[in-house]
Amino acid sequence: MPYPEALIAPMRNDLVELGFKELKTPEEVDEVLGTERRTTVVAINSVCGCSAGAMRPAVAASLANEIKPDVLVTVFAGQDLEATERAREYFTGYPPSSPAVALMKDGELVFMLERHEIEGRHPLEIADSLKAAYEEHCSAS
Repeated sequence: MPYPEALIAPMRNDLVELGFKELKTPEEVDEVLGTERRTTVVAINSVCGCSAGAMRPAVAASLANEIKPDVLVTVFAGQDLEATERAREYFTGYPPSSPAVALMKDGELVFMLERHEIEGRHPLEIADSLKAAYEEHCSAS
């Protein structure tokens, strides 16, 4: 059962304030991931401590990079259940993981940072992994 919206609103806002668009329905997920060809980062948000302590701060730090994705979207695992499930269908070859960060290009998954690569790592280390993926797959704006 999802947490009360009032409890998770600050967790949602951490990414929204960075410019992420929330995808709350399967249709919204398909509108972006099913058609977008520009580089797109998908942050799979969650209430777990490693989201707050590592993933969200890492994503914020990674976006200070000169080269970064064109499109920023997020789904909230454990909250927007159907949207999260649909997003995961685009991450072929990876089991469900939250938090996680996916990078799409030309409609294909090109990079996936799973929970086990987030847990126990400093946000700046995680940000470096994201920046390396951006530099490999994204264009300078």
